[in-house]
Amino acid sequence: MNKKFLFNFKTDISNVDITSNLNNPFSTYIPKITKIAAKEFQEFITLESKEWNYDFKTQRGKMFGILVVKKQDNTYCYLGTVSGKLPKNAICEKLIPSVFNASVGDFFINKGMTELSEIGNQIKKANHPSEIISLKEKRKQKSVSLQKQLFENYYFLNLSGKQKNILEIFKYSSHGNPPAASGECAAPKLLQYAIKHQLKPIALTEFWWGGSNENKEKIHRAYYPACKNRCRPILEYMLEDTELYNKKEVETKAKE
Repeated sequence: MNKKFLFNFKTDISNVDITSNLNNPFSTYIPKITKIAAKEFQEFITLESKEWNYDFKTQRGKMFGILVVKKQDNTYCYLGTVSGKLPKNAICEKLIPSVFNASVGDFFINKGMTELSEIGNQIKKANHPSEIISLKEKRKQKSVSLQKQLFENYYFLNLSGKQKNILEIFKYSSHGNPPAASGECAAPKLLQYAIKHQLKPIALTEFWWGGSNENKEKIHRAYYPACKNRCRPILEYMLEDTELYNKKEVETKAKE
């Protein structure tokens, strides 16, 4: 475990009532310990973002998340990360990284994205409608194939230490095929790191930081539940929501 990812509380939490069970990621209830961690993490973002060359006050914000965890010595700390990537591909070594390892398969994802860009350039240079249609179809098929390969190599652990890739997880859910960017939200990244390194998840929340999104639905500093279309199947698997997830898995296997 890399201790650089662990944020120690600056606030005295000795008198804070801390429950032993993780709060529901899809509920609007925010435990007090989570609000304390979020406030400290927001102070960290305020200082750190000066190095990211991005003004969150005037530009579109991002969703961030924190997870309070209990270490094996029974002390508490928290983890923090961003959904997706930081603006302008900025790097912050204190944030939990993506679960997906880009070096897998001899960097197939980087090579695939380069190929897609090359096809895009060919489309811009094409003169005949038939050629443009052919290239667009080629790009579409390449994109679908690359997305499938990505999900096949994108593994998550559950509380029992078992792992499944995103395609396997969604196969046994009621959500159908996984949407693009599944697995890149803050909640699954935080939980994956905690489970992998024997840190007990205690309290989780996500908040919006910066200007509103295109639909004006997100408000600076406001808390939001984990998303349902990308995160619910993954979190149900990771947190072993057996009543829902395992029932679907048994039903699906019975049909095979």
